[in-house]
This record gives sequence, structure tokens and C-alpha cells, in this order.
Amino acid sequence: MNKPLSAPSSSPANAHGASAFVWMALLAVGLLVGLWSLAQARLAPDRKTVAAWLEGAAETALNQSLRLPGQAAIETVNASVRYRFFGDLGEKVVLGCPQWMFYQDGLRAPPGTPASVVTERLQLLKHWHDELLRRNVQLLVVAVPDKARVEARHLCGRTMAQTLHARYDMLARTLARNAIGFVDLRGALEGRKEPMFFRTDVHMNAAGAQRAAQAVASKALVQLGGERGGQEFEVSPPTEPRPRMGDLLTLSGLQHAAPLWRPDIELVPEQTVTPVRGGGLLDETPPVRVLLAGSSNGLRSNFAGWLGKALGQEVWNLSMDGGQFAGAMLKAVAQADRWPQSLRLVIWEFSENTLSLPLTDDEKKALAALPAPPAP
Repeated sequence: MNKPLSAPSSSPANAHGASAFVWMALLAVGLLVGLWSLAQARLAPDRKTVAAWLEGAAETALNQSLRLPGQAAIETVNASVRYRFFGDLGEKVVLGCPQWMFYQDGLRAPPGTPASVVTERLQLLKHWHDELLRRNVQLLVVAVPDKARVEARHLCGRTMAQTLHARYDMLARTLARNAIGFVDLRGALEGRKEPMFFRTDVHMNAAGAQRAAQAVASKALVQLGGERGGQEFEVSPPTEPRPRMGDLLTLSGLQHAAPLWRPDIELVPEQTVTPVRGGGLLDETPPVRVLLAGSSNGLRSNFAGWLGKALGQEVWNLSMDGGQFAGAMLKAVAQADRWPQSLRLVIWEFSENTLSLPLTDDEKKALAALPAPPAP
């Protein structure tokens, strides 16, 4: 006679109930973490509009701002391991010789970017030059050569794409053909014994900024009629070297990494270059004759200060971080109706590699607003 099978220790209903409880708890935790992350998110005002949500810009900004608890520490460990064992600095930064970091876009144009972006940017440049002449204001274009070009001896086997070399030449030829003032900084910065750029940063260091400012001022004075201003400047003595966190360390996620797990932080002396003013209530401020519409280079290493000192007059500095090719120029042009009557020269400075980046939304709008070419 067969014995009856023994009953299972727990019923399927109980097992399903336990599983459901676990999933409910995980979903509740996920909801709380999501709500906490949303509360921490910070969106710029232009990303909170209805248009931004419809275009997807708001969702992209929100996705970039969402952070899980402890995510920063995890990312730092991950970046440190990649650097220490593989020499990998992420998608946007590459390692040259030991301790030398370079921006990926300075070596080659971003994949998928059409070559037409250079031609379109040159169209904008020519248009704004003509508009400035109508206001009796001259334009001086300054393209800062990329760090990969100037510090090529520190690339250790990496090379800058020939297309980028050719585009700087194309820029120089186009400006010469249209009689637009241009400062070619390759001669001023390349081939120097001392570095012209920071080791862990994309910007010019103190030596590079001073040499570049001198070259720009020499050309600017010619366009201003050769007359140097009488403004005096005070140059402070350099301080003791202090740690300076390079933007490439930050971009590669290594700003909080331990020593030996990241390139060394540079020790850089600080210095100031400031115009001398009498301080009296009746002191007259010299009329503004020069406007600098620059990239972040115009905000680093006293570039604007050295430029003003070489010109003998303080420059109106509208340089901006993250402006890429035309950001600062677009900002300056938008204020053209409020420019002082004394303004005679606009110095438009941008980094060489921004010629080859995808067009920004503001650049696309500016291109679309250009007048149609005359019919043949």
C-alpha cells in the first residue's frame, strides 16, 4: 500500500506573499530614493519651461542632475582604478606623457560632427565683422591654439588629427581674404622651452597668457591707430605656489581621488594685474575703447589684465566660461545698442578646438537669422 506524500513545509501562497513583500519594500525604497534625488536636482530656469520639456532638454538636464546617495564616492573609486591600472581618463580626457592630461576634442573632432560646422561658423564671423564696421567698430579675431598643438612634445605617441591642423590654416586664410584682423598665436606659443599650458588643465598658464596677451595687444594697437593708453597697472609679486585643481582632473572624475591614484595636483603661484585708480569721487574713468568677448581663456591666468597693461587701457571683459566658439560674442552683440560711443575695437577670442564642435542652439538660431545671400 502506497504511503501518502508528505505536505510541503510551506504553501505556494506563503512563498508568493514573501516575494511580493520583498518587491514592495524594494519599490518603496526606490520611490523614496527617487523623491530624494528629485528634491536635490537643480535645473536652470531655461530648463523649466514648457518648451524645454517638449524638446527633451529638461529631461536631459534632469537625468544629469539626479544623483544616488554615495554615487560620487563610487564614481571617484571607479575613475581612480581606471587611471591607476589602465591609464584611462574617461571619454573626454586622455593621458599623454606621465602627469600630462589633454582634452579629447583637442586631438580630433567629436565623431559624427559634419565638416560644414567650420564653414557655417566662418559665415557668422564674416557677418558680425560687417555689422561691427557699420557701427564704426573694428574686429580682431584671436584663436587660441589647442594645448595638444602647443604642448605636442608631452603627447607621448598621441597625435592631433590633420583635419584640425588644416582648419586653423583655413581660418587664417579666410580672415586674410576678407581683410579681418587676426592674431595667429601659434608663433607666440609653440616651440617654447617652458610649458605654455597647465599640465592638468586646458587653459594657458601664466607664461602662456602673458605671451598671448602681448601678441594680441601688438595687433590691437595697430587697429587702434598705434596709440597706447595712459592707464597704469599694478602687478603684484607672485605668491608662494599653491595647489590648483585642473579642470581636466575634475572632468575625468579624479578631483577627490587620493594621491598616486590621479595625476599630481599642480602647485601654482598666484599673481594679480589690476588697473591703478586714484580712488577719489571725482576721478574720471577712462572711456572704454576695447571689448574682450572671450572664452574661459579670457578669465584665467590674468589674460585680460596683461592685455590691458600692454594696451595701456582697461578692457571691458565679457569673456565667459562654457561659451565655446560664439557664446561671448553672442552676448556682446545682444548688448550692442548699449555699447559706449567710445568703443572702437572688439577682440573675439575662442579656443581652436571649438571650431570643430557641433553647433550650439544659439549658433543655429544666429545662422538662421542671417540675411539671405543676394541673388546671382
